Amino acid sequence: MAADTVRGVPRTYGNWRQPASAGIAGLGSLGTALLMGGLVMTIMATMAGGLIGAIVTLLIVGVCLLMLTTKDKHGLSALQRLSTRIGWERAKMAKHNIYRSGPLGRPAWGTFQLPGLAAASQLSEFEDSYGRPFALLYYPSTRHFTVVINAEPDGASLVDQEQVDVWVAHWGQWLAALGHEPGIVAASVTVESAPDTGIRLRREVGSNMLDGTPAIAQAMLTEVVQTYPEGSALISARVALTFKGTDRSGKRRKEEDMGRELASRLPALTQSLNATGAGAARPVTAQELCETVRIAYDPASAVLIDEARTDGDMPELQWTDVGPAGAQGFWDKYRHDSAWSVTWQMTQAPRGEVFSSVLSQLVAPHGDIDRKRVTLLYRPLDAATAARVVEADKRNASFRASTSSRPSARTMTEARAAERTAQEEAHGAGLVNFGMVVTGTVMTAEQVPDMIAAIDNLGATARVLLRPAYGSQDSAFVAGLPLGVVLQSHLSVPAGIREAL
Repeated sequence: MAADTVRGVPRTYGNWRQPASAGIAGLGSLGTALLMGGLVMTIMATMAGGLIGAIVTLLIVGVCLLMLTTKDKHGLSALQRLSTRIGWERAKMAKHNIYRSGPLGRPAWGTFQLPGLAAASQLSEFEDSYGRPFALLYYPSTRHFTVVINAEPDGASLVDQEQVDVWVAHWGQWLAALGHEPGIVAASVTVESAPDTGIRLRREVGSNMLDGTPAIAQAMLTEVVQTYPEGSALISARVALTFKGTDRSGKRRKEEDMGRELASRLPALTQSLNATGAGAARPVTAQELCETVRIAYDPASAVLIDEARTDGDMPELQWTDVGPAGAQGFWDKYRHDSAWSVTWQMTQAPRGEVFSSVLSQLVAPHGDIDRKRVTLLYRPLDAATAARVVEADKRNASFRASTSSRPSARTMTEARAAERTAQEEAHGAGLVNFGMVVTGTVMTAEQVPDMIAAIDNLGATARVLLRPAYGSQDSAFVAGLPLGVVLQSHLSVPAGIREAL
């Protein structure tokens, strides 16, 4: 990410790019390998079956290349879309998209276990060096540990632009510093907006109102308590950090050992967040994390939890009680308990230069969306990996620009951007892979079309290209929660083929 530092000119940001593999005629590594292999197969077919065999082989190779090179506006090839559809139909036939839990559900132990990628997760609680309890999530399949930090952003209202620029600069430094954290795998930032129930305001006003309060003051406060929750929203922000559960030798680490290590590192991580505008950052407790996940799957329970807090009865939730009683994934939406959700994934970052407020409307509350989560996914790279990635991207961009006698303007721009990225990395800048997941939740199915239209408009204001997570709405929903799920660690497709595609 590069910033304009000219004094007196509004600071802009950009120069993010998606690395692409080199190949002949823009086919990429996989397409080039398919082309070369097809030519060899054609020669062999000619020797074995004559002209007819060669024509049939060429047709098959040509169709595969056509499906690989035909891409939509999101950069997905026809082959990728076809494989997604086939995978969805197989999962639908096996009824893997339907989930039932509880005493009458399919799990033998009769609990409300989380579905999908978070089903095997385990929750424990430890205390950091400051004596603050924090939740520790463990994923046995990937051997990852996740801690969640609660932030209270100050907001940019009535704040000088110079202060906002300082916050953004410190946030960039914080992300770059994650590349030097031992064992860090990924990080995510989840900004959630939800309607305010008004129960906390009623509790605060009721506890501070005295018996001798004048009648006009009581009437005014009563009117405020009754009318303020209408149209008001509650915004929360959480940062999830995921660490490897193995040491340098590959030996698995126990939860107690990881808890003790993170207990000494959390104070420094939370303090460094204060300079980024995140406010008073603190670790999230196990009870708070259980409430967050429970409300995400069943938004109707938010009122019950707030009322229990008002009455002084803290709801004691267990990790086996926060999952949905019933959930069903569809091709383009997700049904869970009392709500419907649709999740989008970012397929293209803002093109050109943008200001620091580019995502302000996307994360802000919207009248057509009951609950909305915008999750930024980060994968920090260490210095050695970052240098290798930028140099490879620079070589690939230069190769694509030099293979044509008349390269296009976009190809030349990509080559210059790759060169600039390599220069910034050589001067000590950090490199972070990032993505974004947007989840909208409504209470009835009739509200889904209005929510989809609202997200499409908000994505345009943020200058990002959003695509619904077709065929994987349930997994994308979990990725949008502050649980630190690293999606690429759960994929069965090898990393080399994913990068080539």
